[in-house]
Amino acid sequence: MSPEPISNYTSVWGEGPIWHNDRLLYVDIEDHKIISFTPSTGAEKIWDVGQRVGTVVPRASGGLIWAGEKGIFSLDETSGESTLIIHPEAAIATNRFNDGKCDPAGRFWAGTMDMNSPRQPVSALWCLNTDHRIEKKFAPVTISNGLVWTQDTQTFYYIDTPRKCVLAFDFDNATGNISNQRTLWDTSADPSSPDGMTIDSEDRLWVAFCHGAKVVCFDPATKKIEAQIDFPCVETTACAFGGPDLGDLYITTGIKSGLEEPLAGRLFVCRPGAKGVPATAFGA
Repeated sequence: MSPEPISNYTSVWGEGPIWHNDRLLYVDIEDHKIISFTPSTGAEKIWDVGQRVGTVVPRASGGLIWAGEKGIFSLDETSGESTLIIHPEAAIATNRFNDGKCDPAGRFWAGTMDMNSPRQPVSALWCLNTDHRIEKKFAPVTISNGLVWTQDTQTFYYIDTPRKCVLAFDFDNATGNISNQRTLWDTSADPSSPDGMTIDSEDRLWVAFCHGAKVVCFDPATKKIEAQIDFPCVETTACAFGGPDLGDLYITTGIKSGLEEPLAGRLFVCRPGAKGVPATAFGA
Protein backbone atom coordinates (compact mmCIF):
# COMPACT_ATOMS: atom_id res chain seq x y z
CA MET A 1 0.00 0.00 0.00
CA SER A 2 3.00 2.30 -0.36
CA PRO A 3 1.74 5.62 -1.78
CA GLU A 4 3.53 7.12 -4.79
CA PRO A 5 3.46 10.75 -5.98
CA ILE A 6 1.62 11.29 -9.24
CA SER A 7 1.00 14.26 -11.57
CA ASN A 8 3.15 17.38 -11.82
CA TYR A 9 1.20 19.88 -9.75
CA THR A 10 2.30 20.74 -6.21
CA SER A 11 -0.41 22.22 -4.00
CA VAL A 12 0.10 24.68 -1.18
CA TRP A 13 -2.83 22.90 0.46
CA GLY A 14 -4.45 20.20 -1.66
CA GLU A 15 -7.95 19.04 -0.74
CA GLY A 16 -11.26 17.58 -1.90
CA PRO A 17 -10.37 14.88 -4.47
CA ILE A 18 -13.26 13.34 -6.40
CA TRP A 19 -13.20 10.89 -9.32
CA HIS A 20 -15.60 11.45 -12.20
CA ASN A 21 -15.55 10.60 -15.91
CA ASP A 22 -12.03 9.12 -15.91
CA ARG A 23 -10.39 12.09 -14.19
CA LEU A 24 -9.65 13.32 -10.72
CA LEU A 25 -10.86 16.76 -9.63
CA TYR A 26 -9.35 18.42 -6.57
CA VAL A 27 -8.51 21.87 -5.20
CA ASP A 28 -5.54 23.83 -3.92
CA ILE A 29 -7.22 25.90 -1.25
CA GLU A 30 -4.50 28.42 -0.55
CA ASP A 31 -3.46 28.95 -4.18
CA HIS A 32 -7.07 29.41 -5.34
CA LYS A 33 -6.92 26.59 -7.90
CA ILE A 34 -9.20 23.84 -9.17
CA ILE A 35 -7.25 21.01 -10.80
CA SER A 36 -8.40 18.35 -13.24
CA PHE A 37 -5.97 15.43 -13.62
CA THR A 38 -6.41 12.56 -16.10
CA PRO A 39 -4.11 9.69 -15.04
CA SER A 40 -4.40 7.79 -18.33
CA THR A 41 -2.81 10.67 -20.27
CA GLY A 42 -1.13 12.72 -17.55
CA ALA A 43 -3.13 15.75 -18.70
CA GLU A 44 -3.72 18.51 -16.17
CA LYS A 45 -6.06 21.47 -16.48
CA ILE A 46 -6.04 24.21 -13.88
CA TRP A 47 -8.50 27.02 -13.20
CA ASP A 48 -7.67 29.98 -10.94
CA VAL A 49 -10.89 31.03 -9.22
CA GLY A 50 -9.44 34.07 -7.46
CA GLN A 51 -10.28 33.06 -3.87
CA ARG A 52 -9.72 30.22 -1.45
CA VAL A 53 -11.66 27.24 -2.77
CA GLY A 54 -12.60 24.45 -0.38
CA THR A 55 -14.30 21.90 -2.61
CA VAL A 56 -15.35 21.04 -6.16
CA VAL A 57 -17.88 18.56 -7.59
CA PRO A 58 -18.99 17.72 -11.14
CA ARG A 59 -22.33 18.98 -12.42
CA ALA A 60 -24.74 16.63 -14.22
CA SER A 61 -25.63 19.31 -16.78
CA GLY A 62 -21.96 20.04 -17.49
CA GLY A 63 -19.25 22.07 -15.80
CA LEU A 64 -18.41 22.14 -12.13
CA ILE A 65 -19.82 23.36 -8.82
CA TRP A 66 -17.38 24.74 -6.27
CA ALA A 67 -17.50 26.51 -2.92
CA GLY A 68 -15.03 28.96 -1.44
CA GLU A 69 -14.60 32.18 0.50
CA LYS A 70 -17.44 34.02 -1.20
CA GLY A 71 -20.10 31.38 -1.59
CA ILE A 72 -21.09 28.57 -3.95
CA PHE A 73 -20.39 28.94 -7.66
CA SER A 74 -20.77 27.17 -11.00
CA LEU A 75 -17.75 26.97 -13.31
CA ASP A 76 -17.77 26.82 -17.10
CA GLU A 77 -14.79 24.60 -17.89
CA THR A 78 -14.26 26.07 -21.37
CA SER A 79 -14.30 29.76 -20.52
CA GLY A 80 -13.09 29.36 -16.94
CA GLU A 81 -15.84 31.75 -15.86
CA SER A 82 -17.43 31.27 -12.44
CA THR A 83 -20.98 32.37 -11.64
CA LEU A 84 -22.25 32.87 -8.08
CA ILE A 85 -25.17 30.66 -7.11
CA ILE A 86 -25.57 31.65 -3.45
CA HIS A 87 -23.56 32.91 -0.49
CA PRO A 88 -25.39 31.80 2.68
CA GLU A 89 -22.79 33.19 5.10
CA ALA A 90 -22.10 36.53 3.42
CA ALA A 91 -22.62 38.26 6.77
CA ILE A 92 -19.73 36.32 8.37
CA ALA A 93 -16.62 37.73 6.72
CA THR A 94 -14.25 35.41 8.59
CA ASN A 95 -15.92 32.20 7.34
CA ARG A 96 -15.27 30.27 4.16
CA PHE A 97 -16.48 27.01 2.67
CA ASN A 98 -14.32 23.95 3.20
CA ASP A 99 -15.04 20.30 2.25
CA GLY A 100 -18.12 19.18 0.34
CA LYS A 101 -19.73 16.38 -1.71
CA CYS A 102 -23.01 15.46 -3.36
CA ASP A 103 -25.40 13.07 -1.65
CA PRO A 104 -26.95 10.09 -3.51
CA ALA A 105 -29.84 12.28 -4.70
CA GLY A 106 -27.51 14.86 -6.26
CA ARG A 107 -27.74 17.59 -3.61
CA PHE A 108 -24.49 19.46 -2.87
CA TRP A 109 -23.45 19.44 0.79
CA ALA A 110 -20.64 21.76 1.89
CA GLY A 111 -19.60 23.07 5.27
CA THR A 112 -17.90 26.23 6.39
CA MET A 113 -15.06 27.04 8.77
CA ASP A 114 -13.79 30.02 10.72
CA MET A 115 -10.57 31.44 9.26
CA ASN A 116 -9.59 33.15 12.52
CA SER A 117 -6.99 31.81 14.92
CA PRO A 118 -8.04 30.47 17.34
CA ARG A 119 -11.05 29.23 15.43
CA GLN A 120 -14.56 29.55 16.83
CA PRO A 121 -17.66 27.33 16.40
CA VAL A 122 -19.49 29.86 14.24
CA SER A 123 -19.84 27.78 11.08
CA ALA A 124 -22.34 25.31 9.63
CA LEU A 125 -22.99 22.44 7.25
CA TRP A 126 -25.15 23.52 4.31
CA CYS A 127 -27.06 21.67 1.60
CA LEU A 128 -27.68 23.17 -1.85
CA ASN A 129 -30.74 21.50 -3.36
CA THR A 130 -30.97 20.91 -7.09
CA ASP A 131 -33.47 23.81 -7.35
CA HIS A 132 -30.79 26.01 -5.68
CA ARG A 133 -32.60 26.27 -2.37
CA ILE A 134 -30.06 26.32 0.44
CA GLU A 135 -30.63 24.66 3.83
CA LYS A 136 -28.58 24.73 7.01
CA LYS A 137 -28.26 21.11 8.10
CA PHE A 138 -25.97 21.13 11.14
CA ALA A 139 -24.52 23.77 13.45
CA PRO A 140 -22.51 24.98 15.22
CA VAL A 141 -19.40 23.76 13.39
CA THR A 142 -15.78 24.87 13.73
CA ILE A 143 -13.97 23.24 10.75
CA SER A 144 -16.38 21.30 8.53
CA ASN A 145 -14.62 18.42 6.79
CA GLY A 146 -15.19 14.86 5.52
CA LEU A 147 -18.66 13.66 4.56
CA VAL A 148 -19.91 10.42 2.97
CA TRP A 149 -23.07 8.31 2.63
CA THR A 150 -23.50 4.54 2.86
CA GLN A 151 -24.54 2.61 -0.22
CA ASP A 152 -28.03 1.96 1.15
CA THR A 153 -28.35 5.77 1.64
CA GLN A 154 -29.49 5.20 5.23
CA THR A 155 -26.47 6.68 7.04
CA PHE A 156 -24.50 9.89 6.70
CA TYR A 157 -21.00 10.21 8.20
CA TYR A 158 -19.48 13.61 8.96
CA ILE A 159 -16.34 15.17 10.43
CA ASP A 160 -16.10 18.50 12.23
CA THR A 161 -12.33 18.29 12.73
CA PRO A 162 -11.92 19.86 16.21
CA ARG A 163 -14.43 17.39 17.66
CA LYS A 164 -11.80 14.68 16.97
CA CYS A 165 -14.42 12.14 15.94
CA VAL A 166 -16.55 10.84 13.08
CA LEU A 167 -20.24 11.55 13.60
CA ALA A 168 -23.04 9.37 12.24
CA PHE A 169 -26.59 10.42 11.37
CA ASP A 170 -29.66 8.64 10.05
CA PHE A 171 -30.24 9.93 6.52
CA ASP A 172 -33.46 10.27 4.51
CA ASN A 173 -32.47 10.29 0.85
CA ALA A 174 -35.91 11.45 -0.27
CA THR A 175 -35.86 14.63 1.81
CA GLY A 176 -32.18 15.11 2.71
CA ASN A 177 -33.06 15.18 6.43
CA ILE A 178 -30.51 14.02 8.98
CA SER A 179 -31.34 12.83 12.50
CA ASN A 180 -30.17 10.70 15.42
CA GLN A 181 -26.70 12.23 15.81
CA ARG A 182 -24.15 9.94 17.45
CA THR A 183 -20.40 9.41 17.65
CA LEU A 184 -19.20 6.56 15.45
CA TRP A 185 -15.45 6.79 16.02
CA ASP A 186 -13.73 8.78 18.77
CA THR A 187 -10.19 9.73 17.64
CA SER A 188 -9.39 12.00 20.60
CA ALA A 189 -6.47 9.81 21.71
CA ASP A 190 -4.72 10.52 18.40
CA PRO A 191 -2.54 13.67 18.39
CA SER A 192 -3.46 14.30 14.73
CA SER A 193 -6.94 15.21 13.49
CA PRO A 194 -9.48 13.62 11.11
CA ASP A 195 -9.83 15.61 7.89
CA GLY A 196 -11.13 14.46 4.50
CA MET A 197 -12.89 11.12 4.12
CA THR A 198 -14.09 8.64 1.51
CA ILE A 199 -16.04 5.38 1.65
CA ASP A 200 -15.41 2.06 -0.08
CA SER A 201 -17.72 -0.58 -1.56
CA GLU A 202 -17.90 -2.34 1.83
CA ASP A 203 -18.97 0.89 3.59
CA ARG A 204 -15.61 1.19 5.33
CA LEU A 205 -14.34 4.72 5.95
CA TRP A 206 -10.94 5.93 4.75
CA VAL A 207 -9.96 9.05 6.70
CA ALA A 208 -6.98 11.33 6.07
CA PHE A 209 -5.44 12.71 9.25
CA CYS A 210 -4.01 16.21 8.99
CA HIS A 211 -0.79 16.61 10.98
CA GLY A 212 -0.71 12.78 11.00
CA ALA A 213 1.02 11.65 7.78
CA LYS A 214 -1.52 8.86 7.37
CA VAL A 215 -4.80 7.61 5.97
CA VAL A 216 -6.68 5.19 8.22
CA CYS A 217 -9.39 2.68 7.26
CA PHE A 218 -12.12 2.26 9.89
CA ASP A 219 -14.92 -0.28 9.63
CA PRO A 220 -18.20 0.97 11.18
CA ALA A 221 -19.49 -2.60 11.36
CA THR A 222 -16.68 -3.87 13.59
CA LYS A 223 -15.70 -0.49 15.12
CA LYS A 224 -12.10 -1.39 14.33
CA ILE A 225 -9.20 0.11 12.38
CA GLU A 226 -8.60 -2.20 9.43
CA ALA A 227 -5.60 -0.54 7.74
CA GLN A 228 -3.23 2.42 7.86
CA ILE A 229 -1.27 4.01 5.01
CA ASP A 230 1.76 6.09 6.02
CA PHE A 231 3.06 9.08 4.05
CA PRO A 232 6.37 10.95 3.66
CA CYS A 233 4.71 14.27 4.53
CA VAL A 234 2.76 15.20 7.63
CA GLU A 235 -0.24 17.02 6.11
CA THR A 236 -2.43 14.32 4.57
CA THR A 237 -5.69 16.11 3.86
CA ALA A 238 -8.23 14.03 1.91
CA CYS A 239 -8.66 10.90 -0.20
CA ALA A 240 -10.87 9.43 -2.93
CA PHE A 241 -11.07 6.16 -4.83
CA GLY A 242 -10.71 6.31 -8.60
CA GLY A 243 -9.25 4.63 -11.65
CA PRO A 244 -10.93 2.28 -14.15
CA ASP A 245 -11.90 -0.21 -11.41
CA LEU A 246 -12.20 2.36 -8.58
CA GLY A 247 -9.31 0.53 -6.92
CA ASP A 248 -6.84 3.42 -6.90
CA LEU A 249 -6.82 5.58 -3.80
CA TYR A 250 -5.81 9.19 -4.51
CA ILE A 251 -4.61 11.31 -1.60
CA THR A 252 -4.09 15.08 -1.47
CA THR A 253 -1.49 16.69 0.80
CA GLY A 254 -0.43 20.13 1.98
CA ILE A 255 2.78 21.95 2.83
CA LYS A 256 3.48 22.52 6.50
CA SER A 257 5.40 25.74 7.11
CA GLY A 258 8.85 25.20 8.57
CA LEU A 259 9.23 21.57 7.51
CA GLU A 260 11.52 20.39 4.72
CA GLU A 261 9.41 17.74 3.00
CA PRO A 262 10.22 17.35 -0.72
CA LEU A 263 6.95 15.57 -1.51
CA ALA A 264 4.61 17.76 0.53
CA GLY A 265 1.77 19.16 -1.53
CA ARG A 266 1.89 16.38 -4.10
CA LEU A 267 -0.99 14.17 -5.16
CA PHE A 268 -0.38 10.52 -4.21
CA VAL A 269 -1.88 7.22 -5.36
CA CYS A 270 -1.83 3.65 -4.04
CA ARG A 271 -3.85 0.45 -4.33
CA PRO A 272 -4.98 -0.56 -0.84
CA GLY A 273 -6.95 -3.63 -1.92
CA ALA A 274 -10.34 -1.95 -1.57
CA LYS A 275 -12.62 -0.42 -4.17
CA GLY A 276 -14.61 2.78 -4.02
CA VAL A 277 -18.09 3.70 -5.17
CA PRO A 278 -19.00 6.07 -8.02
CA ALA A 279 -19.26 9.75 -7.10
CA THR A 280 -22.56 11.56 -7.55
CA ALA A 281 -22.67 14.76 -9.60
CA PHE A 282 -24.75 17.79 -8.66
CA GLY A 283 -28.13 16.97 -10.14
CA ALA A 284 -28.91 20.16 -12.02
